[in-house]
Amino acid sequence: MAKTKTKPKFKTMAKLQPRTTKTSAKKSAPARRAKPKAKPKAKARPKQTFNVSHFRAEDFRADGLRTYAQYRDLGMSKATNGLLQAHVIRMVPPCDPKVVSKRHYHDVDVQMIYVLKGWMKGEYDGQVVTMREGTAWLQPPKIKHTVFDYSDDCELLEIILPAEFDTVELE
Repeated sequence: MAKTKTKPKFKTMAKLQPRTTKTSAKKSAPARRAKPKAKPKAKARPKQTFNVSHFRAEDFRADGLRTYAQYRDLGMSKATNGLLQAHVIRMVPPCDPKVVSKRHYHDVDVQMIYVLKGWMKGEYDGQVVTMREGTAWLQPPKIKHTVFDYSDDCELLEIILPAEFDTVELE
């Protein structure tokens, strides 16, 4: 009796492999690599120097941007040749909304604030937020904002690029 061949139920590995096509034995010229496009020249970075600023209570000064705050400059502006400014802001108690709550913005490239102690309540382009110890936030360039209130022990770390910038009061 003749046996009939049945098709296997599973494909073999050979059947799963993609088929290759043979090419002529001629060797082709080596492929030429495209030359990488020249990157635009980056702006020269200002020279930076190593800088350390240890805490000293007497370094807080009342000659900063706001009368209701004392500022401790961390020396980063000088160390970065004006690339950035970093300072600790100690809010002066008690908070007086008549003095504090002036709508304004800062003409900066970057402004980042971190709450070291206490809390601060403010409004940022219509959003009212209370920032507490451990909170960090980024204020986009020229965001309109108003400080509403802060705790008696409020201290903030603020980092701003560039070091020199304008503040525009809107009221």
